Amino acid sequence: MTAKRTRPAATQRGKTRKVAAAPAPAASGAMPRLYARAFEILAGQIADGTLPPGTKLLESHVAEGFGISRAPARQALARLEADGLVARAEGHGYVVTGAAQSARAADRARAIAPIRLKPAASWERIYSEVEAGIVARTSFASWRVIEAELAKCYNVSRTVARDVIARLHQRGIIKKDDKSRWYAPGLTRDYVAELYELRWVLEPAALINAMPRVPPDLLRQMRRNLDDAIARAKELDGAALDVLEAEMHVTLLGYCGNRTLMEALGLYQSLLIAHSFLYSWAPPLYPTEPFLPEHLKVVERLQAGRVTEAAKALEDHLRISLDRAVARLDVVAREFKPDPLPYLEMMRPVGDARA
Repeated sequence: MTAKRTRPAATQRGKTRKVAAAPAPAASGAMPRLYARAFEILAGQIADGTLPPGTKLLESHVAEGFGISRAPARQALARLEADGLVARAEGHGYVVTGAAQSARAADRARAIAPIRLKPAASWERIYSEVEAGIVARTSFASWRVIEAELAKCYNVSRTVARDVIARLHQRGIIKKDDKSRWYAPGLTRDYVAELYELRWVLEPAALINAMPRVPPDLLRQMRRNLDDAIARAKELDGAALDVLEAEMHVTLLGYCGNRTLMEALGLYQSLLIAHSFLYSWAPPLYPTEPFLPEHLKVVERLQAGRVTEAAKALEDHLRISLDRAVARLDVVAREFKPDPLPYLEMMRPVGDARA
């Protein structure tokens, strides 16, 4: 069970200003991810009136209708909300609020027939919850991951548990120690510094590789989103900040085209996932999030065709971000007290040497 914690009223952010989601990269020739395809289909149905305003959309129904797991269904609904097409309903679920924001978006969505997507593998049905549960706890300790207990906790086979563990390993969330035991390394200051150093070496190179493939519409959308976010900085919540981070460090760099480089970027997925958690749980540390003008500096130089300068601005942003990430981790480590998970065994508290 994933731990829950209510943030004190004094640390609640203001009303969220939704940030439009950027298009998913497709230049590599790979098929769109399940959540992106589900988003496009649903956006098309909203645009053509198949799903009129007032229609309620439930995560479980979207997952069942497309034959996918709840994780990509959840992501698709979150993108619809970011685009202003749906809003959270009272209780749970979402309600359709309007039509697509542009004719181009509507045409693109209508072009995709509403088909049943590829059914989710057994491991996908539990993966998102397992990943969130582990990452939420690495802010204050390293954890041994016990495969047999994971299978038992979710009432799945050892094969399914092994598939989940393989995916966690692929995303850099867990590792093997010298005795071939799985563990999730705690996000200590030293380990986070190592991951950030990897980021400021690799991401500028990925950005330079990506630029010949990046559609101008993406840069324009990112610029609009950042301008809007800066103008309404006090209204942004963790979800909105997470969307903006993903646009820069996931969507934009996803056009890189160099598979080996993209695999290397995957080595610090645990850090990116942890950032999403930290934005949700840590109280706001700054009146205006410092990364907003730093992201804007990158985008402005890209739009001007000054790619080398943009890459340097991205490197500078990542170097500066290290101390801010550590500060958020310190806050969460002090305040967040998660429930125990039967498949995790605490190894060492954050601050000790890594396993």
